[in-house]
Amino acid sequence: MAAYLMAEAKVTDPGAYETYKRLAQVAIAQYGGRYLVRGGAVDVLEGQWTPPQRLVLVEFPSVEQAKKFYDSPEYRAARDARATAADMNMLVVAGV
Repeated sequence: MAAYLMAEAKVTDPGAYETYKRLAQVAIAQYGGRYLVRGGAVDVLEGQWTPPQRLVLVEFPSVEQAKKFYDSPEYRAARDARATAADMNMLVVAGV
């Protein structure tokens, strides 16, 4: 069953964040993920949402594969590059 990784980022260092994006893109592809949303415009349709500065949605073949990606050495290197570049919230959810 497909799984969806959603990340909300507040970029604090755009230059360093470009390095993170490059490393993350390689790791995502290596673990079977594909971008569905990558920082596009966000419009609130209902409720009290505060639109994120940057929203990313990635589809993986399964929750297990998304977790393998997240714990991988390749993505750990990306996370290290992002440490001072952005504040990040991330979750994974199983699809239907």
